[in-house]
This record gives sequence, structure tokens and C-alpha cells, in this order.
Amino acid sequence: MGQRIINSFNPLRMRGSLIALGCGLGLALAAQAGDARASEGGASLYLLGSGGPGTAIMPPVQGVFFANTLYHYEGSAEAERNFLVGGNLVAGLDADITANFASVLWVPSTDFLGGALGFGAIIPAGEPDVTVSAVITGPLGNSVGVSRNDSAFVVGDPVLMAMWGTSEGNTHFQVSGLLNIPAGDYREGELANLAFHRWAADLSFATTWRDKGWDVTGKVGVTFNGENDVTDYDTGTEFHAEASVEKIFSPAWSAGVQAYRFQQLTGDSGSGARLGPFKGEVTGLGVTVAHNFEMAGRPATLRLHAATEFDAVNRLEGDAIWLDFSIPLHMVLPPGAGGH
Repeated sequence: MGQRIINSFNPLRMRGSLIALGCGLGLALAAQAGDARASEGGASLYLLGSGGPGTAIMPPVQGVFFANTLYHYEGSAEAERNFLVGGNLVAGLDADITANFASVLWVPSTDFLGGALGFGAIIPAGEPDVTVSAVITGPLGNSVGVSRNDSAFVVGDPVLMAMWGTSEGNTHFQVSGLLNIPAGDYREGELANLAFHRWAADLSFATTWRDKGWDVTGKVGVTFNGENDVTDYDTGTEFHAEASVEKIFSPAWSAGVQAYRFQQLTGDSGSGARLGPFKGEVTGLGVTVAHNFEMAGRPATLRLHAATEFDAVNRLEGDAIWLDFSIPLHMVLPPGAGGH
């Protein structure tokens, strides 16, 4: 059965669509990476670097698909640079995070308006570790002036997602959306958080060109942010763009390079935005390698990413490494491929 699935449905195509579920749809990894970017505490819904190879490729069959991302980030900012984190005005910021992001995608139709339609959800959990050389003022405006470290295991906000994609020959197109629901474990006044405690939505468009030897993918999107009613901080609108080129060596192995650019389009506002508009930007460059294999008779994929950041403005600058795993939980197969 498993080999018939792999033969009937190109695992490279399945790989691209599943990774798009777990990582390509981003969620709040960038934010979780340390409360230290532009926007409030750096809490950006979209994961920079997630729009890598195969992002625009949808699952070729109806079914339920699982993806998991294990993520680690280390970043820092110059001691003279101030940030607002959890309502605290801080300086000399260092952040480490190890987090896990589990996601499930349901594809009810592969022929909706000429393409595949999917809905899903993502749940983040992890342990951010944030160190500052000085807390200049606390959430209530009180002067502190001492170094501080904070870490905790927390569950972040759940994220809903929807996507639609189609293809023409070797070229694939996808429109996707994310909705952050402020229902996670938000630690008021603390430095280490996974939850945003605000509504946020991301709308993205991706395209992938793939043949037997190469994958070329691009993705652009805009993130719209609501207000954190605890800190009275209204994060501005953000833009992200990504590109990747990957060489496909065999049905089992592929590797490539990827890059991303983040730019905040509008400044932060609200009474809690004590640093003013605080618009941020950053560029990243990285590598990725993927391995497709069979697990319990199903096509599965492991993909490793590594990225380094530079030219940061009002953000942490750091390095990230993350591992994606994806596998179908249930597939509605057509006749001749295990279906009826």
C-alpha cells in the first residue's frame, strides 16, 4: 500500500504541501523567538523563513495531514538598544527559545474553484528564556535598573489557518491565511512569553515552479495586528517576502538555499508604545535539506532549516535552526492508488 501511494502521488509534491502546512504557514515562531523584535516585544505572527521549497504545492488528495516543527532560536541586541517586552522597557537583550509547533490540516476538496481547499490549526508550546542587562522601567512605570532573567514553559496562542491552491503545469499557486486567537498562556508583566495576547491575521500569496530537478519558490504576505489590551500596545502592519531555490537530487533527497526580508510598513501606536513607531526590518539567509521516506506505509518528510540574520533595525539579530516533520494521517485515495 505505502509504495503504491508513493508511486501514484509524487512524494516531492506531497512533501511540499505538508511542509507548507507545518512551517510554510508560519505562525508565531518569530515572535516566540524572544520578545525582541519590532512590533510589541517582537511578536510577529509569521515565521520568517517558513516559505521555503514547495510552499505553494497543495496536497494532491483529500485527507487529514499532520506536521510538526521543532524550533530553536538565539538572538541578541546591542546593550544601548532599548526594547519593550511585556510592558517592561529593557536594554541589553538576549533571547533563546526552544519550542514545538504541532499542526493539522484538513483538505475536504481538491476541486474547489479549480483547486484544493484546506483548513487547519496550529498549537505552539515551548520555553522562551530572556535575559536583559537592565529593566529601565517596569509595566507600571516604576524604575528598576537591574538585570533580569526570565524563563517559563508556556502554551502560546492557537492559530487557525486556511489555504487554497491550484497549478498549471509545473507552476503552483497558493493563497493562505492565518488567524491568531489570543487565548494562550500570556504572562502579564513578564519577559518570557509565547502568547501575543492580541488578534492578528496574515494573508500570503506563494508560487512554486518545480520539475524533476529543481524547485523555485517565492512568497509575499502582509500581517495585520490588533491591540494588546493589557499593555495598550497596537502593533503596526508588517510585510514579509521570501525566496528559495532547491536542487532535487532524487525522490528521497533535496537541498537548497533560501532568503527572507521583513519590513514593518506602519509604526506601532497606543499609550503602551513608549518607544514611538519603532518600525523594524531584517534580512535573513539560510540553507535547507529534505529527506522523503516511508513510515507505516505513508509518505513522510523530514526537512532541516538553518538561517542567520543581518541588517536588523529595531529587532534582535540571531540564528535559527528548525526541523519539520510531516505525514498524512488519512488520505482519500482514487481508484488504482488504494482507493475504491
